[in-house]
Amino acid sequence: QLQLVESGGGLVQPGGSLTLSCAASGDTLDSYNIAWFRQVSGTERRGVECISSRGTIVNYSDSVKGRFTISRDNAKNTVHLQMNSLKPEDTAVYFCAASRDTFCTEFVPSYDHWGPGTRVTVSS
Repeated sequence: QLQLVESGGGLVQPGGSLTLSCAASGDTLDSYNIAWFRQVSGTERRGVECISSRGTIVNYSDSVKGRFTISRDNAKNTVHLQMNSLKPEDTAVYFCAASRDTFCTEFVPSYDHWGPGTRVTVSS
C-alpha cells in the first residue's frame, strides 16, 4: 500500500523560497501521476501542479506559473515542489497525492493516496 508523507513546509517571508518533498513508501512512484494540492482553511482543496508517470507537467494554478516547479526523483522515490517568490496568498496546507489515471487531473476524487499535508505560511 502506497503511503505518502510531505515535508519542507514552514514559515517564510514574502519573496522567499521553500522546497516541499513528497516521500513514498510501500510502492514505487514511477508508475503514478503525482500532484500537489493546497488548501486554505474553510475552502476546497485546489490543484497546483501535477507530474505524470511519463514526466509530463501540468499546471493548475495561474498564480504559481513561473514560480513553482514540480519534479520527480524516481531513484529516491520522491517528488518535489520548488516554490520561489512566495506570496502571502500561497499560505496553505500543501498535500501530495498519487493516481494511476492515464493523465494528470486536478479532480480530487481521482487520487487514491494522499499525504497528511505540510503547512506553508508566508508572512513577514
